[in-house]
Amino acid sequence: MLKKILIPKVYLPIIYVVGALIIYAVLARIIDKSLLKKRKAPNKTELYIKRETTIINLFKSILKYIIAIIVILAILNVYEVETTSIIASIGIVGAIIGLAFQDTIKNLLSGITIIFDNHYMQGDIVTINGFRGEVIELGLQATKVKSYGGEVLIINNCEIKSVINHSMYDTYLYLDFLVSKDVSLSKLEELLNNVNKKLVKLKEVNKDIELLGIEKLNGNSYVYKVLIDCIPDGHFVVNRKFMGYLKEEFDKNNIKVPGDYIEVNNRKNGE
Repeated sequence: MLKKILIPKVYLPIIYVVGALIIYAVLARIIDKSLLKKRKAPNKTELYIKRETTIINLFKSILKYIIAIIVILAILNVYEVETTSIIASIGIVGAIIGLAFQDTIKNLLSGITIIFDNHYMQGDIVTINGFRGEVIELGLQATKVKSYGGEVLIINNCEIKSVINHSMYDTYLYLDFLVSKDVSLSKLEELLNNVNKKLVKLKEVNKDIELLGIEKLNGNSYVYKVLIDCIPDGHFVVNRKFMGYLKEEFDKNNIKVPGDYIEVNNRKNGE
């Protein structure tokens, strides 16, 4: 019985499999520890970490398959199977499969390109081929995007023609609003400072409001402009909150807006 156990054809495959599992576990551990250290770095944003995590998970998946293929070939060698002919056969079969599954391969290549070129990641707000929503799943074959209304777009990666990523950079939100000429500039800026104290507490706001000043003079009013630095795609929430806080301040001070003039302009940081 002991002699049978000591036969290379019995114990070598077991050693190869166990060794492969240990090697993968060690390498995966090293990769995870490396990522954890990078996450603690002060200059790493949540968005950057999210992308880095996706790429590392993909790399770990590829590593797993490479190790598995090597182990299988090593075990076949133990059983004296001619692996050279098998590899050649795999190449021929692979070419045939490649022709039969061209679209699948295109999707795989497109998915890898999307991930490594940081086009978008899961959780990003994007507009893909005119459809806007949150990326709820990013695979090597297809991407799923959920709109604010609940509709889900499932699109093959190779069919994605245009992408607008609304989550990649911070947003500058420019707001113009009409103020009665009876409200002095100093009074208005006092009220805006009160608004700022509330607004800056929001997680969507990066820093204090910039009071840019009077944009336009009218007969009985003037247009005032402010600038708010928001997180990516945070301008919707910030816009509503700002208007709500501003109305509260106007109501407290019996100030009426002289007309229906409010202009919103948002642009990405760096534009």
